[in-house]
Amino acid sequence: MKLNRRDFLVTVSAVTLSTQTNLAAVKTTVSIQGDRFFINGRPTYEGRNYKGLKIEGLLMNSRMVQGIYDDRNPETQSKWKYPDTGKWDADRNTREFIAAMPEWRRHGLLAITLNLQGGSPEGYSRTQPWYNSAFEADGALNPAYLRRLERIINRADQLGMVVILGYFYFGQDQRLRDEEAVKRGVANATNWLRQKGWRNVMIEIANECDNRAYDHAIIKKDRIHELIKLAKSVNNRSLVGTSFNGGSIPSSNVIAASDFVLLHGNGVTNPNRIAEMVELTRRDPAYRPMPILFNEDDHFDFDKPTNNMLKALGAYASWGYFDPGKSDYQDGYQCPPVNWGINTERKKGFFNLLHEVTGD
Repeated sequence: MKLNRRDFLVTVSAVTLSTQTNLAAVKTTVSIQGDRFFINGRPTYEGRNYKGLKIEGLLMNSRMVQGIYDDRNPETQSKWKYPDTGKWDADRNTREFIAAMPEWRRHGLLAITLNLQGGSPEGYSRTQPWYNSAFEADGALNPAYLRRLERIINRADQLGMVVILGYFYFGQDQRLRDEEAVKRGVANATNWLRQKGWRNVMIEIANECDNRAYDHAIIKKDRIHELIKLAKSVNNRSLVGTSFNGGSIPSSNVIAASDFVLLHGNGVTNPNRIAEMVELTRRDPAYRPMPILFNEDDHFDFDKPTNNMLKALGAYASWGYFDPGKSDYQDGYQCPPVNWGINTERKKGFFNLLHEVTGD
C-alpha cells in the first residue's frame, strides 16, 4: 500500500488541530553524534565517569510503558481497579505518573519508554484479552490516549528528559485489522509527533519484533525495517529503531535502517552475556558508529559489584530498568494500578545506583 499525505493527515487532523504545540516552547532536543547521545547540543552526563567507566553520552532509562494505559474491554477493566476506589482510572494513572517524573529525573534518569499499546499488565501473559491500544482498527489515533501522552511528553520536555515511544506490542497488534492499517498507524503517529514539534521523542516501532506472538508480518523482524523507513519518510528528523527479545541480537536489516540499536536483557541471567550482546551487535556488518541501549532488563542485583546494568555500562551501552511487579499498587512499574513512586527496595536499589553512577 502506498500512503500519501492525505491518507494519514485526514485521520489525525481533528486531534492535531486541537492540541498543537507551540514550537517556540520546546525545551529539550535529543540528538546523536556517533555512538553518543546529546541533549540540547551537549553530551548527556557531560564529563562523567564512574569507577573508570565512561558515562558521558549514555541514556539511562526505565521501562514505564503503562503511563497512558487504559483497558477498552469492559469485561477485563475491573482487573486494574485501585484499592482505595475500587475502580480503574486512566487519567489518575497518568496524573500520578507525571507527579513522579521529577523525582526520577533527580536521580539521574534521562529517558522513559512508553508504548501506544502498553505492555502486559500482568508482567508476562499467555493471553491478552484486555484492549489497550492508542490505534483504532483502521490505524487512526485515539484522542484520549493522545491527550494523556501529550501531557507526559510535555512534562518530559520541561524536565530535560527523553521519551522512547513504542508503537506496537505483541498481543495488541491484532487490534489493527490489516497491514494497511499498520502502515497508516505508523504514519499517523509519526506525523502527529512531527506536527506537535517535539524534539525529545525517539521512536521504537515495536517492542520485541522477533516475538512470535505478533499477528502482522510487517511488524516482525524480517520486514520491520519497512516501518522504520516509513516513519523516517514521514519525519526525517525522527530517531527510529526497534527492539528484539531478551538476549537476542538485532538482525542486519534492522541495524542498517535504525538510528540507534535497542537490546533487551530480560532473561539474561549471566551479566557477562550483556557485554557479549553489545560486542556481537558491533560486529554485525550493518553496524556503524551508533548508540546501543538496553531499554528493558528485569535483572537487578544492584547491591552487588557485578550486575547487568554495570556490565552494559562497561561495554559503553545505556541501560534500562524493567520492573514488572504485580497488580497490588505497591510493586513494580508495569502492572496496573501502578505506584509510580520510588516505593520499594528494588526501585530504591536501582535509583540509588543510578544516582551514584550518573552523579546527578
